[in-house]
Amino acid sequence: MVLLKGLDENHMNSQPNKRILLIIVSAVDAALSGIVLLIYFGFLPVDISSWGIPRWVIGLVGGLWFVSALIVLVYQLTKTETIE
Repeated sequence: MVLLKGLDENHMNSQPNKRILLIIVSAVDAALSGIVLLIYFGFLPVDISSWGIPRWVIGLVGGLWFVSALIVLVYQLTKTETIE
């Protein structure tokens, strides 16, 4: 019985931990993709033409990466806590 009680308490604490982890990971993703976009738009002095990847592909991947990370971050930050 004690083991089951401990599992139940750990399960209840895992939801806030998962949310905090998703917030941290999506914030880091947004920052990294923002750096890629800064490189693409020429604000950071990195020569992306020497990478052998078309410039538009880097902009597309960076943009989609940034938008998806921002969507997850905003969702996690605005999601209300449900108490069961």
